[in-house]
Amino acid sequence: MKPRLKAVPKRAMAGHEPLLEIGNLGKVFHVRPAFLTVLEGLDFKVKRGEMICVLGRSGCGKTTLLKILAGFMQPSTGTVRLNGRVVSRPGPDRCFVFQEDTLFPWLTVRENIAFGLKGLIKDKKSREKEVGRFLSLVGLKEFGDYMPHEVSGGMRQRVALARVLILKPQVLLMDEPFASLDAQTREEMQNLLLSLWERLAHTIIFVTHDVNEAITLADRILVMGKNPGHIREEVRVNLARPRKMDNAEFINISRKLFSILRD
Repeated sequence: MKPRLKAVPKRAMAGHEPLLEIGNLGKVFHVRPAFLTVLEGLDFKVKRGEMICVLGRSGCGKTTLLKILAGFMQPSTGTVRLNGRVVSRPGPDRCFVFQEDTLFPWLTVRENIAFGLKGLIKDKKSREKEVGRFLSLVGLKEFGDYMPHEVSGGMRQRVALARVLILKPQVLLMDEPFASLDAQTREEMQNLLLSLWERLAHTIIFVTHDVNEAITLADRILVMGKNPGHIREEVRVNLARPRKMDNAEFINISRKLFSILRD
C-alpha cells in the first residue's frame, strides 16, 4: 500500500529568509577556438524545506546548474548563496544524487550507507544504530549484508539515497536519479522520496526532463530553455499529495508545461 502524503510540514516552510539564493548565474565554457555560453542570467530563491524541480530538454544546462550549486564547478558570473554565504566549494551541507547509483561495489549495502558517517559519529554502536534506522527508512532492512551487484537497480538507488540522507544535508541535489528505472520502480522511488521528504523535511532540487515526474514531486517547477540555458517560467503546483495523473488540474498543468517546452 502506498503511503498517503500530507502537505509540506509547516516547520519545513517556516521563516522568510531563503535557504538558497541564486543571483545572475552564468556559465561559459572555452571550447577552442570559441566560447560556449551554457547558462545565462539565472535568478531564483529556494525556501527551507521546498521541493523544486528543474525541468527542461537535454542540453539546457540543468546538470551544469546542479554542479554549480554543489560547488563542483564555479560560475562564470553571478553567485550562489547558502544561508547567506557564497558557495565556492563542495560541502556536507549539499549532497548530490547522480543518475547512476555510484555505490562502492566492494562494500555491502550497510557499509555503503555507513561510509560517510565514519568522520561524523565516532561511536560504533551509535553509527550502526543510525545505519539501521536508514536501512528501515528506505525499505532495505533485510538487505544490509548484500553486495550492490546482488540487488536491483531500484534498490541501489535506495542505497544511494540513504547514503546521502544519513549525512543530514541542508540541500539534496538530484540529477535525474530515476531516469534509468522502469516505470513501476520509478513510481515507487518517487513515492519513497516524497515520504522521506515529508518525514525529514529537507530541501530538494530535483532535475528532470519528465513533465509528469515534475508535477508529481514539485512545489515549484523551474522550466528551462536553452541556447543559452535560462529560466523561461516558474510554475507553482498547488495540488494536494498524493497526486494523480488523471486529475483535471494535473492535466492542465501538464498541458501548460508542454506548451512552454514547445515554444
